[in-house]
Formats: sequence, structure tokens, C-alpha cells
Amino acid sequence: MSTYMASADTVQRKWYVIDAADKPLGRTAAVAAEILNGKHRTDFTPHADCGDYVIIINAEKAVLTGKKLTQKFYRRHSGYIGGLKEVQYSTLMSSRPELAVKLAVKGMLPKNSIGAKSLTRLKVYRGSEHNHQAQKPETL
Repeated sequence: MSTYMASADTVQRKWYVIDAADKPLGRTAAVAAEILNGKHRTDFTPHADCGDYVIIINAEKAVLTGKKLTQKFYRRHSGYIGGLKEVQYSTLMSSRPELAVKLAVKGMLPKNSIGAKSLTRLKVYRGSEHNHQAQKPETL
């Protein structure tokens, strides 16, 4: 008997909702990354994209523990000399909490084409409302 190998064409993808309210940002991102990657499935195959969809709601209510709000920065560089832009996480969480959650999940996914494809299945919303009711998502 040969080992079953899932392929991206045969995977039945499910939808999950994660509520980030009053939970640490990293813990929420770790759960989301595991589901996006497909590691929670019994038919997980490392070389195939077999993950599910994830909806994260209440991103603005996610919590950063310790002194991360003041000491952690989101940095990006334009590629030009002196082009470093940095934003403190307290500012980022108040203005663009969806980006903060997406960056946390992105850092926990594999750095290859499967990780990039998995990130497209992540939907992040600031409040408690989302427009994916037709997909009948399960609550985690």
C-alpha cells in the first residue's frame, strides 16, 4: 500500500473564523498560520498547498504583551539611501491593525511559493463583521 499524497487540486478547503479580541497577537497568528499551511489536516503533504481559509476578526482588539507597543517597530525600506521608514506598533495597531496581524501571520508561513499562496487565503477584518457568511465558516 502506498502513502497517500494530497494535491492542491483534490483538497476540499474549509473556512475558519478566529476572534482576536483580547488574545495575544502572536498566539492568534500561530493558530492562523497552522491552518493556512494545512498542518492541522490528516492529509497534510509538505510539498502541496493543502491549507484552509482563515478569517480573523476583531484585529483592532488584539493584544501585544510586554513593552512591544512602545519598543517594537514595523520597518520597511524603499531601496534608496536613507529610505528606511519605521512605524511604532502602538501607531500601527491604532491606524492599521489588519496589517499588523497579516505581517505576524506572514512571518510564520514558509518563505516559498506555497507560503505566498497560503497568505492569499487569509482575510483580516478590523471589527467583528465580515462578508464571508455564504462560505459557512466554523468558529475556532
